[in-house]
Amino acid sequence: MCSFRKRWNWKETSQDMNEILQYLKKHGEQLDFEIAEAIGISLAKVHLHLIELTARGEIMSCHSIRFEKGKKIEGIKCRLAGYIPPAAPGRKSKVQLKLS
Repeated sequence: MCSFRKRWNWKETSQDMNEILQYLKKHGEQLDFEIAEAIGISLAKVHLHLIELTARGEIMSCHSIRFEKGKKIEGIKCRLAGYIPPAAPGRKSKVQLKLS
């Protein structure tokens, strides 16, 4: 058995990826460090899972740089692939009413 298989608990890895997918479904587009913080796993593990999920086509990801109060924040921005969140409650525009 290769050493890579020994180091990784595949059941735990699958569970972590499902947690990431559920988190993105609930919270929408998020940065990698926000996902790591919310789920409680390391940023390195989140990066590995995001690479795998992107390769499978389950999420869309891109490198992002933003500035908050003059501080540069770099990360990987992710969202579910092909997922359109439900419309917010309230009044709808005339275009939305015509589409219904």
